[in-house]
Amino acid sequence: MDCNSRTEYETVCVGRRTFLKLGALGGGISLLALSLPGGTARAAGKTDALLLSCMDYRLIDETERYMSSRGLRNKYDHVILAGASLGALTDKYPAWNKTFWEHLEVAIQLHQVHKVIVLDHRDCGAYNVIFGEDFSKDHSKETTIHSEKLKELRTQIGEKYPKLDVELLLMSLNGNVEKIV
Repeated sequence: MDCNSRTEYETVCVGRRTFLKLGALGGGISLLALSLPGGTARAAGKTDALLLSCMDYRLIDETERYMSSRGLRNKYDHVILAGASLGALTDKYPAWNKTFWEHLEVAIQLHQVHKVIVLDHRDCGAYNVIFGEDFSKDHSKETTIHSEKLKELRTQIGEKYPKLDVELLLMSLNGNVEKIV
């Protein structure tokens, strides 16, 4: 059945980009077991990773392009929180912390994820909202604050799930990605 022939009572047919935009508007969403047109639904089984990224609409395409370039298209679960690593850590929005940890637990149970990829990005509005400072005006300071939050989250993940590999990334607005070690 194509999307145009659906009735108002049937599931709405949306693409991944539209779904991600809707999720970003809602503050946080998991793409666990999402069936994509031309893709494979995975209600159970293995997935390569869980990706935590920011809700910033400017980088939805770049994020998908990056994950696809690594051969991970349709092979990862996706949690979206404002600020990515900061969203999973901040005391200002404790429900976000809970959301991240619950999604990670479900991803481990359902899909046996073995890696968490945390993708922060430059010029992140959530850092401004939570810290009251625009870190994007100072490249070095921005790198430092993101590195601190990414590493703090890696430490917490390692304490709860020592067998999980955690990869830390920082994306520029042009889509370039640098590893944080």
